[in-house]
Amino acid sequence: MIDTLIRNNMAWARARMRAESPFFMRLSEQQATEYLWIGCSASQVPANEVVGLDPGELFVHRNMENLAPSRDVNFLSVLQCPLKVLKVGHSIVCGHYGCGGVRAALDSDRRGLIDYWLQPVADLAHRCAERLDAITDFTTKVNDTCQQNMRAQVEYVGRNRFVFDAWCRWQTLAIHGWIYPIRDGLIRNLDLTVEKARDVETLARRSWCPDG
Repeated sequence: MIDTLIRNNMAWARARMRAESPFFMRLSEQQATEYLWIGCSASQVPANEVVGLDPGELFVHRNMENLAPSRDVNFLSVLQCPLKVLKVGHSIVCGHYGCGGVRAALDSDRRGLIDYWLQPVADLAHRCAERLDAITDFTTKVNDTCQQNMRAQVEYVGRNRFVFDAWCRWQTLAIHGWIYPIRDGLIRNLDLTVEKARDVETLARRSWCPDG
């Protein structure tokens, strides 16, 4: 099976060379992208492909449930580089409906270490308990929590020190909250965009668990 992956790679590389002979030469130069993608590790959501960009055109960070933890060194390192070095103009936080991480955070099963990683989602569900308890269908409950989690992560990214410093430098930077339905592949813009610290405060004043 591993040999199949190597053969697939050779076929892919040859196809890229036929389509654009200097592709890999161009790719080997310093990347210049306008976009940082913070997404879920789920294999069904290939970041470059769903937005139609080539390798080198999207700086990507992925983790379970597309979280933006302020004490995770991996996340912080990935966030700092595109902001300070590449000067990206857009940071996209993209989750997806039916997320297994959200399902795990909402059920009562114990899974070990991952329970600690997913604790922010469990805490969000606790804050929204009255709203979520009124939803009888578990899949609908999961998808509702996926949307609420996107709102939370946009706020957390907006409150990050690296983002705040970028805005203090008058660097143009917009943070967007999107969600991806795997069933149809069409990204939904959740209208959560923030472009300055004041926008983050406005977002924070919204109800965590709005009706409807």
